[in-house]
Amino acid sequence: LGLPKLGLYLLPGARYAGEVHVADISIPRGVVEEAGIKRRLLTGELVASWFAPRDVEAHKGHFGRVLVVGGSRGMIGAACLAAHAALRAGAGLVYLAVPEGVQPVAAAKLDEVITVPLPETAGGALSRRALTVLEGHLGRADVVALGPGLGTHEETVALVRELVREVACPLVVDADGLNALAGAVEMVLTRQAPTVLTPHPGEMARLLGCGTAEVQADRLAVAERAAASWNAVVLLKGACTIVAGPDGRTYLNPTGNPGMATAGSGDVLTGIIAAFMAQDLAPLEAAAAGAFVHGRAGDLAAAEKGQPSLVAGDITAALPRALLEVFPNPAE
Repeated sequence: LGLPKLGLYLLPGARYAGEVHVADISIPRGVVEEAGIKRRLLTGELVASWFAPRDVEAHKGHFGRVLVVGGSRGMIGAACLAAHAALRAGAGLVYLAVPEGVQPVAAAKLDEVITVPLPETAGGALSRRALTVLEGHLGRADVVALGPGLGTHEETVALVRELVREVACPLVVDADGLNALAGAVEMVLTRQAPTVLTPHPGEMARLLGCGTAEVQADRLAVAERAAASWNAVVLLKGACTIVAGPDGRTYLNPTGNPGMATAGSGDVLTGIIAAFMAQDLAPLEAAAAGAFVHGRAGDLAAAEKGQPSLVAGDITAALPRALLEVFPNPAE
């Protein structure tokens, strides 16, 4: 009654809630606004309100440049998924920086993405020497997405930490980028530009130095405390993804389904968030909008293919339909 309630969207209550309808019982809008409530449920209308219409004279430079840094021998697919999703989510230009040994594979998979070969280790992971090459590209990027498919070689870990310190533009860190920060996550406090961290519960546990069960026991409080402590946007994945900002605002995402618990799904989300940030959304809103649209695309894909058969590429393929729901085609 009046407003959605946390217990209907967070487990265990969400298991028993069914379809939720919020009934208007004539609580004045001013009363709600004066209450200073900082937790909000994401809706299509709210997400749409964060985006400005595209100007008829716009060109690709108006919609941002995303640089995805990721990949390694055997895990190039993760980086490609992130880059492709960034394009589908509206970024004007996407660059994909990967180890030189797998760069031809990435270039063959992605027609519209500009690929950048980087120095690699003997095992095919990114070498610390890659920083010298990357420095020439970082200045052109509006957003950097760091982590998909990187692996955990010690040189790669060192490179990730150097990039967290060096990158002057907004940064989205996921997957092995987060694993590289385990034990040193406080370094994000030294960054001048915004940082978005997108851990699943296991990665969050490693960042906090605790058990996954402890994270899952109170997901909302854990995400909010981490965002405040690290001065970063924290997106804690899972059933009802939580997106917490360092200013105390939090969004809960109702979209998505268990079929999205599949390899590469998080990489798609990383690309979407980076693309939204490149299109001038504030970091918290970009992460929240990314979670909502990603989940809606997963719902549309599951309705067509079924949850057990869902793969990450299906989510990217459904992105246009999800985006059309949120942003109807002005020509129609």
